[in-house]
Amino acid sequence: MRLSVIIVNYNVRHFLEQALLSVQRALEGIDSDIWVVDNNSADGSVEMVAEKFPAVQLIANKDNTGFAVANNQAIRASKGDYVLLLNPDTLVEEDTFTKCISFMDTHPDAGAVGVKMLDGSGKFLPESKRGFPTPWVSFCKTFGLSTLFPKSKFFNGYYLGHLPNDATNPVDVLAGAFMFMRRAALDKSGLLDEAFFMYGEDIDLSYRIQLAGYQNYYLPDTKIIHYKGESTKKGSLNYVRTFYQAMIIFAQKHFSGRSAGTFILLLHAAIWLRAGMTIVANMVRRWALPLVDGVLIFAGLLLLKDFWANYFYHDSNYFKPSLVRFNFPLYTGIWLLMLWLHGCYEDRYDLRRIVRALGVGTLLLAAIYGFLDLEYRPSRALIVLGAAWSVMALCAVRLWMHFMEYRNLRIGRERIKNLMIIGSAEESARVLGLLNAAGVRKNLVHTSISSDRLDELSRIFKVEEIIFCSKDVRSQDILAWMSKLGPTVTYKIVPQESMSIIGSSSKDEPGELYTIDIRYAITQPRQKRSKRLLDLGFCLVLLLTLPIWALLSPKKSRYWAGWWPVFVGKKSWAGYYPEGTTDRALPKIRAGVFHPLDRFKDMPSNEEIVARLNFLYARDWTEWSDLELIL
Repeated sequence: MRLSVIIVNYNVRHFLEQALLSVQRALEGIDSDIWVVDNNSADGSVEMVAEKFPAVQLIANKDNTGFAVANNQAIRASKGDYVLLLNPDTLVEEDTFTKCISFMDTHPDAGAVGVKMLDGSGKFLPESKRGFPTPWVSFCKTFGLSTLFPKSKFFNGYYLGHLPNDATNPVDVLAGAFMFMRRAALDKSGLLDEAFFMYGEDIDLSYRIQLAGYQNYYLPDTKIIHYKGESTKKGSLNYVRTFYQAMIIFAQKHFSGRSAGTFILLLHAAIWLRAGMTIVANMVRRWALPLVDGVLIFAGLLLLKDFWANYFYHDSNYFKPSLVRFNFPLYTGIWLLMLWLHGCYEDRYDLRRIVRALGVGTLLLAAIYGFLDLEYRPSRALIVLGAAWSVMALCAVRLWMHFMEYRNLRIGRERIKNLMIIGSAEESARVLGLLNAAGVRKNLVHTSISSDRLDELSRIFKVEEIIFCSKDVRSQDILAWMSKLGPTVTYKIVPQESMSIIGSSSKDEPGELYTIDIRYAITQPRQKRSKRLLDLGFCLVLLLTLPIWALLSPKKSRYWAGWWPVFVGKKSWAGYYPEGTTDRALPKIRAGVFHPLDRFKDMPSNEEIVARLNFLYARDWTEWSDLELIL
């Protein structure tokens, strides 16, 4: 057997389906086998492979064993002269494997080969070719010198910036997303080191292949798409910790003496530096807009105080200092809380939601105002004027932000992209049906059975998004056009017979899906927040009514047992029926004190009924769903 293709999958079913379709095309005429090792995915990946790809050798692990362990499972069972480790979020050209086999056959010194990788927008991915991570190379990468001097051999040894992207060259390190290896080299170097859970194992294996007397090569004659970001979230502290811990394992394994100590010390410094940068970046993304809103509201109240004191009371010193120390922070805090509760920081350009949130906050402040001591009731007019100012200021900020991002002021109106579909009439109609079913609005300006003259057509019709039908368009042509047109257009691909449309506009963002899969209301950020606030609110109600329910409620034992776990966030007052939570496709939520079957006291816990009730609870959840169960 010539080639064994091995894909390790974890919760990326839609991307895996597309990858397998492209792999099957590329393997035509090659004596080969395909292995998928699933690391306990909860998204139906195993069922999809078994149903749609019965010829694929499937290993379904019962837990997440990690990248190295899973690949080794399949490597040991496979028989190919060559072994390819391939990520599930990739798309290969029809001639990729043929060219790799030909190169390896004519270069007996080659132990492994990597190819040119593009992200979902057609940009070259620099990790297609990498240098060995010596302490100096790692220092330059960690502290940004490789970014400042991308073409420098001295400063950008990590991505080998001095080597052209379109020339075949020996390289030190290949990316684990595509490692095409000679089995003889694997036999001599050993398999992936299972001490690495994720990250670093490709560097370690690339290094050991060279120690075994072979050379690694970068081959740009063929290309693949690597969407990136699907199996892992690189903007998280967990990524920083996992990646640099892998580098520490590598340093301890392959360095000794002073160089090892220096490298490990540098890596520890990098962990703290990158962790700090990640925390700051996440805080800025999360809190920058609320902070701007708070400053604007508070500053506006200060100006209104002076204006109202002079205009209405004719006394610039009329208001007491307590107004600024107590009232204004209270007003600002209530308005910001209402903006947060109404989801204004998830959907930041919804002006009606902002007005509604500030209106509710103003009514709440008016109610609170009446309960304050006379000293803290300076003027209701400042609440009304402050609300009016907040509406105008916050809406103006959103308009400015929208203009800076989209270069127009059509805020609140959905931006509908000009779409072109490349594929047969039948597939084009199917794509439109998928878009409609997924609720995605597009302005279809052109369809074409051929991708010829795509540059002219996209310019004539001002195309902003292109969807390729992989049933009718070769992967080679798709990648060629993505490289040629570049990131000015958004690209998506609909795999043959698939119910999903896949794409990505950036290597730093997760791939984007247009899919008709079930969308669960309970997974949305605003609903999750509302559910938690409802739990805390009911905890407070129970605390205030303790004598009543402790004596009279038939459910008092469940209230007693549930109050503290709910209060600290280990449980929720409402959730799934526990015997029906074996469906791994359902979103994970906190265990519930009460559940949908509580409403039907005499009904037996039929498995089918329970599963359906849990499904409906997750899909259609609202605040009233929990209130109904609780009350």
